[in-house]
Amino acid sequence: MRSSGRNSGNRNNGSAGAGGDRRRSGTGGRDDQQKRAGRPRPEERRYDVGGSGGQGGSAGRGDERRGAPKSGDDRKGGAPKSGGSRGAAARGGAKGGPRTGAASKGARPGAKGGPQRGQAPSRPRELDAKIEERNRARHNKPQVKTPKTFGEEEGERLQKVLARAGMGSRRACEELIDQARVEVNGEIVMEQGVRVDPQKDEIKVDGLTVATQSYLFFALNKPAGVVSTMEDPDGRQCLGDYVTNRETRLFHVGRLDTETEGIILLTNHGELAHRLTHPRYGVKKTYLAAIQGPLPRDLGKQLKDGIQLEDGYARADHFRVVENTGKNYLVEVTLHEGRKHIVRRMLAEAGFPVERLVRTSFGPIPLGDQKSGWLRRMTNTEVGMLMREVEL
Repeated sequence: MRSSGRNSGNRNNGSAGAGGDRRRSGTGGRDDQQKRAGRPRPEERRYDVGGSGGQGGSAGRGDERRGAPKSGDDRKGGAPKSGGSRGAAARGGAKGGPRTGAASKGARPGAKGGPQRGQAPSRPRELDAKIEERNRARHNKPQVKTPKTFGEEEGERLQKVLARAGMGSRRACEELIDQARVEVNGEIVMEQGVRVDPQKDEIKVDGLTVATQSYLFFALNKPAGVVSTMEDPDGRQCLGDYVTNRETRLFHVGRLDTETEGIILLTNHGELAHRLTHPRYGVKKTYLAAIQGPLPRDLGKQLKDGIQLEDGYARADHFRVVENTGKNYLVEVTLHEGRKHIVRRMLAEAGFPVERLVRTSFGPIPLGDQKSGWLRRMTNTEVGMLMREVEL
């Protein structure tokens, strides 16, 4: 019996303890809820809601979610009116109502109704108008051109001059410079970007002078019956008839008889033309002459030794028979003199009048297969060889 009493007492004590624990736990639970209610919600932590106002703020928010009227539910729920107003202020004002100063100041960037992050405040229209007017005045201001003495480099880049003269692309001309094949005024250029004056500086590639854009060089295969002048007052056909529509005035290098055919050079390079025709430089010209035979074996020796003419001796530098068909001979005569009718006079004095005469080369420039009456522009290599022939 005692044991049963003890057991019942223990049960009572246990139940009482359990009830006490439940009461304690209930009290502790309420305390935890109050503590949690005293803290602001995560979305409200940026706002100054106060200790006691946090409960009202959370209650007001909950009531708003449920859609109940604010005044009635605030009083029924036991929440103080000040807490509800603080909650509304924390939220930046009720939906559709005016925002208070505290809400607008506390609103974080990017929130609805607040300034967007990275967005500059709007400027007044008067300031925009002034800025636009200043920009227009700056744009319409005339540019002042400073003279070349203020650091502007003179001349042109060497690779640009070479490319314009027909030596290849700019990249290819840069490779010529890298290979030490270009010289300016006698000095080999070893670096890129050198500036030159095409009118004054002497530019050579592989030892040959490069013709710049300002100079023109042409080779014409003159037909028989054309006068070796650029204009003829008598209206006869002349060299000028083959070089029309040229912006630069050209002139012929030397002359050819009216009935003589073959190559004649046209250019606007006065110094080159002068030297090519001057006896000092002895530029050789080659002719093919059609004559009647038979020819003595010593005809070549006679021409090389010299033929006495009215204006002095005339000597050939080279003579050979090119073709022989019966009595018809085609001979080649090379000489460096440029007197009038020199080849015709020499062969006629030796007893062999010329029936047809063609000049096949002028210095290093051959006539080749160029047709009669055709005008062609000389290559830079040909111009370089001509200039080297007369030490230019």
